[in-house]
Amino acid sequence: MTSRNFSKFGIKFSKESGITQLMSDLGSANHSNNPNILMLGGGNPAIIPAANDKFVSELEKLISSSDVDQMIGLYDGPQGNEEFIRELVAMFNNNYEWTLDEKNIVITNGSQSSFFSLFNLFAGEMEDGSHKKILFPIAPEYIGYADQGISEDMFISIKPEINMMDDKQFKYKINFEKLINAMNSGNIGAICISRPTNPTGNVITDNELSKLNLISEEYGVPLIIDNAYGQPFPGAVYTEATLNWNDNMILCMSLSKLGLPGLRTGVVIANHESIKALSRISGIMVLAPSSVGPSLLTRMIKDNELLTLCDNVIKPFYQEKALMAVRLFNSIFIDVDVYLHKLEGAFFMWLWFPNLSITSEQLYTNLKAENVFIVPGHDFFAGLDDEWNHKHQCIRINYAKDEIVLKKGLEIICRNVKLFQTEVEQG
Repeated sequence: MTSRNFSKFGIKFSKESGITQLMSDLGSANHSNNPNILMLGGGNPAIIPAANDKFVSELEKLISSSDVDQMIGLYDGPQGNEEFIRELVAMFNNNYEWTLDEKNIVITNGSQSSFFSLFNLFAGEMEDGSHKKILFPIAPEYIGYADQGISEDMFISIKPEINMMDDKQFKYKINFEKLINAMNSGNIGAICISRPTNPTGNVITDNELSKLNLISEEYGVPLIIDNAYGQPFPGAVYTEATLNWNDNMILCMSLSKLGLPGLRTGVVIANHESIKALSRISGIMVLAPSSVGPSLLTRMIKDNELLTLCDNVIKPFYQEKALMAVRLFNSIFIDVDVYLHKLEGAFFMWLWFPNLSITSEQLYTNLKAENVFIVPGHDFFAGLDDEWNHKHQCIRINYAKDEIVLKKGLEIICRNVKLFQTEVEQG
């Protein structure tokens, strides 16, 4: 077979990466006929019957109406469906007392594409010859960020402070002293943070967010907030947190965690200049974003049904799953040296095993052989050069599962961990 001579771009984006491995495992497991697979990896949302029924019903209404012709037969503009944008503007202004207009929102083909555009818009090789980076104020961060840069060396992360808590739990906190030192380098193009955080379920406090906003304004860079799990949809936040936006913030949302990942619909809220740039990038890359997601949810937003669904069905579902996850953790890992990041949002367990004799990558391989799929932690620390053992001591688990599946998977993980912690103790 003839070997192709790929460009630097081709080589970079066709090589194996953490996110492609994750999605490959997710796809293989989801389409496997193996009934013994316990899929605790991936970020797939749960199929919530009450929410799913509502979406199916809305889709059926849409298909039977004349609007379906426009949904599947016409391109929207590069900025996205105009009616959907108008209803989003009204929803945010009415519920949060913002002052958005229709030039403040762009629709994308999922938040992954949003971040590809944003990261390469604000970082990389700049027109003045400088090289800018995206700063992650707290590691670990979303695995899908790591390979988004067209240029090399585009990300830098700050090692967090670790606050130990009762009941074998802990919480990452932003180290603002190290953050300021990084900003003083002069090579930061934007600050980016997820809230709630994937993979940990961490929700940075309102005070931390306020500090980040002030710092970003002081240094003249945008603050990008990945709000895929946050308010108002799906609203998977279980602690006190205020949704804020101003002209310096770029707020990124998604319809995926509502239970609609197949629709590939992202929402970006930003100032007019940034939205214009993102719209033009979208026009070049994809012509126009998908119309299906916006068409499906426009009426639900207009009639306030979507927020009601999030408040009364989706958020309570995940909050109950979080309580279940903590309960299982406390009962299964009772005699294991392990810590759980405090579950404040999203639907992930972040487990830290400080005394393993193997890395999380090796643990992942061992568990995969037993049909248990998790995500090893090392790929969530993009831009952190420090040889920090902690990176190889953590795993991510999706707890948006049936209790029986989660319990069985955690028991197998516990059994494997005990073997290698015993080796440490004996060694």
